[in-house]
Amino acid sequence: MNSFGRIFRVSIFGESHGPQIGVTLDGVPEGIELSAADFAEDIARRAPGAQGTTARREEDEPQIISGLFEGHTTGAPLTIVFKNSDIQSSDYDQFDAMPRPGHADYVAAVKWDWANDPRGGGHFSGRLTLPVVAAGVVAKKVLEGMTFDAKLVEIGGCGNRLKWPEMLEAAAAEGDSLGGVVECVVNDVPIGLGEPFFDSVESLLSHAMFSIPGVRGIEFGDGFRAAAMKGSEHNDPFGPDGPVKNGAGGANGGITNGAPLHFRVAFKPTSSISKEQKTYNFKTEKMAGLKIKGRHDVCFAQRTPVIVEAMAAIVLADLI
Repeated sequence: MNSFGRIFRVSIFGESHGPQIGVTLDGVPEGIELSAADFAEDIARRAPGAQGTTARREEDEPQIISGLFEGHTTGAPLTIVFKNSDIQSSDYDQFDAMPRPGHADYVAAVKWDWANDPRGGGHFSGRLTLPVVAAGVVAKKVLEGMTFDAKLVEIGGCGNRLKWPEMLEAAAAEGDSLGGVVECVVNDVPIGLGEPFFDSVESLLSHAMFSIPGVRGIEFGDGFRAAAMKGSEHNDPFGPDGPVKNGAGGANGGITNGAPLHFRVAFKPTSSISKEQKTYNFKTEKMAGLKIKGRHDVCFAQRTPVIVEAMAAIVLADLI
């Protein structure tokens, strides 16, 4: 549903064009120093502004409305909300008859008998990753000592950053979009996190990553390349301080092994594109051309490294 975790439990709520979105965190230890200023850095990393990102601008100021007293967490549920203000809901009227290819418009309408809020993608919008980032800020405080480093390593299948501006400009000029790959490394992870069988650390991280809108794949360590390797190539021998290489990506048997957690997450191209697409019009009952209006990222993957970090921190906070 809309909650994740058993002990450190994260519940998100709201819709893209509703009055506010937010998150409630249960299981936050008491006594953690926390203020609105603590969220600024990670929220800024998610914000648009770079080439190829949406023109929507929100203040994204966190309001902590419960679970905090005199600057410290109380142990009670911690709730953080964000206002929505820069909305243009009329841009989404066209999707009543023609649900957008690649989006949840159609399946959400069928599942909830057209009672869902479709504006801006509603509860399926990437806007809902903002409270996830806020939850990640708190989770990182719980995990004091671990460090998180996620970065974009590919756009449109290209790992050469010098080419990205030209690729983004070309895709925008065509009314099209690009995907990307984010690589994440978590250092100083203790040995023993993960609960086999179904709650292995890779299983939970994969569950969390696939909850981010637009994720299409995840791999750990050598990933899919391991299928073409020999055991002697893929295995990680141990030294006195743990594995001496990291083909497994930081876990054996679903349990962290002391090496850095190392994984990559693939994001699809933005589904909302202005380039005309042929799709079904449910009012005319005919195929027709659809040119999507609105403000959309050419490559939303640029804004996702901090979201990947947040999801990883949420998983590890629950396991620790």
